[in-house]
Order: sequence, then structure tokens, then C-alpha cells
Amino acid sequence: MNAVILQISSVHFHFTFISVCFFLKFQGPRPGDLIEIFRIGYEHWAIYVEDDCVVHLAPDIGLPAHITSVFSNRAVVKYSRLEDVLHGCSWKVNNKLDGTYLPLPVDQILQRTKEMVNKIVQYSLIEGNCEHFVNGLRYGVPRIVVTHEPAGPACFLGVLPADGKADFGKH
Repeated sequence: MNAVILQISSVHFHFTFISVCFFLKFQGPRPGDLIEIFRIGYEHWAIYVEDDCVVHLAPDIGLPAHITSVFSNRAVVKYSRLEDVLHGCSWKVNNKLDGTYLPLPVDQILQRTKEMVNKIVQYSLIEGNCEHFVNGLRYGVPRIVVTHEPAGPACFLGVLPADGKADFGKH
């Protein structure tokens, strides 16, 4: 009789563990999370704010990001619905620098992020990009992780404030 009860407890624990893991995996992004968007040939980055909305860099002249990043040196910081930024592409939460840098407190991340909305910033192909931008907001450090994969053109949507200093949201 004890063996049967033990087996039932084990099954119940296993089911509860799977339920918790499922919930954690599919609960969606939390404020301050970095969103990596997988577009054809490159990744675009945004930072989750609230209510299925993100802040991200967008071209300020109406051209697609991969074209603008080559022909323009400006971008605008946009507050958009995540669905509108995805354009049907897949995405994931990717806070990959959490093991290297301590994220700022969420309220500070959100304040810094919201203060950047609608600002026009200069960018260059070499000195910064959309990934630098969101890392600067989350960690206070505009870093990227170098991989062995070739970077796509919009990945180099490098952002610099008008003064040319890469402070990405430091206030």
C-alpha cells in the first residue's frame, strides 16, 4: 500500500513540475526583457515594455531597416506593438548577457527605455547597432556578444546619440 501511495506522489510531483516549467516557458516576456527577432538574413532587437509592446530602433525615412542602415545615419526610437515589429517572423526572449552583467532594476530599465521613445539618434554600421541599444538599456552597457555567424545588415543598425558618444540610455 505504501508503494502505491509513493508512486502516486511521484506522478503528482512530476506533473506539477512539468506544469510549472510549461507556465514559465510560455508566460511571455516580462518588462525589461530583450526580444531577439529572427528576420531573413539578420536579427533585429527590441526591449519589452508592457502590454505586448516593445521599444526598438526604426529607420526615420520610411525605408526598410536593411536598406536604411546602409544609406542613412539616423534612426528613431519607436514604441510599437510586438506583433507589428515581428512582420510574421519568429522571436524569443534573449537576455543572454544576464550571466555577464547584472540587469538594472526593472523600473530603471523601463524609465530609461521610455525616455528614449521618439528620439532621433545617429547610427553607424560599425560603432553600434540595435543590439547595442537594447543592451545599453537593460544593463547600462552597450555590448554585443560576438558570434561566428555573419552579421546581417540590420544588425549593424548602429546607434549613436547626436553627440557621437555611445551612452545608450544612460541618464
